[in-house]
Amino acid sequence: MKAISSFFVVLLFSVWTSDAQTATSSKKILVVYFSHSGNTRTIANQIHTKLGGDIFELIPAKAYPKDHNTVVEQAKQELRSKFKPALKTNLGNIKPYDIVFIGYPNWWETIPGPVRTFLSETDLSGKTIVPFCTHGGSALGSSIDDIRRLAPKSTLWEGLAIRDSYIDSSEGKLNDWLKKLKLLK
Repeated sequence: MKAISSFFVVLLFSVWTSDAQTATSSKKILVVYFSHSGNTRTIANQIHTKLGGDIFELIPAKAYPKDHNTVVEQAKQELRSKFKPALKTNLGNIKPYDIVFIGYPNWWETIPGPVRTFLSETDLSGKTIVPFCTHGGSALGSSIDDIRRLAPKSTLWEGLAIRDSYIDSSEGKLNDWLKKLKLLK
């Protein structure tokens, strides 16, 4: 009797695993990100490697200053004025994608200008948005609410915040998050 019940547990687990893989693999994934220092790019590339799909970097037409204090001041001014910088790159057709990861450094508790531009200019209606950010101590801040305001007709999933000092050791946290979202086994 024990062998029969073990067989059914294995069979049920196989069916469940197969169904979960089919549901995830049938979704077209896009990872969109803006990275100033390279931290967000690192996480974006890890997500892309783990899940596949396509990846796209948001590059502002005018590069941000390299100096930390200067870029911090510029980001603050852009946030106050709700400035949306022009982008050097254009994604094009977003219709084929079901799940759109959006990555960014948390600047002044929210999304930076290039991400505001992307969200304002891209129709994400009906898409699932999965936000992730890198930060120096403020985690996701108010970025989730700001994304929700700029993409009101999309579904927003739980975001991930990775502190900049933990980028190199973040793979476990990233895997746990993707498993929780049922995107990774």
